[in-house]
Amino acid sequence: MKRRQQGIVISDRAAKTIRVDVERVFRDRKYGKTLRRTVVCHAHDENEIANVGDLVEIVESRPLSKLKRWALVSVIQPAKKNS
Repeated sequence: MKRRQQGIVISDRAAKTIRVDVERVFRDRKYGKTLRRTVVCHAHDENEIANVGDLVEIVESRPLSKLKRWALVSVIQPAKKNS
């Protein structure tokens, strides 16, 4: 079973690649404090449909380059435009 993650696109400058900020929330084992940690995943976006600020779903894939280990599944929620 391949892992699936949701995150916010923080960069779409590279060709067919997006950088996704995936946040996880957990409780500290010793003190019980709720902590937030983020990790940046590089994902393959074949059709270049994702834009900065979009909420996307990514899935684990074979290594596509030095950093790319994820592939875009879908854009869950497009970014809000400021008018």
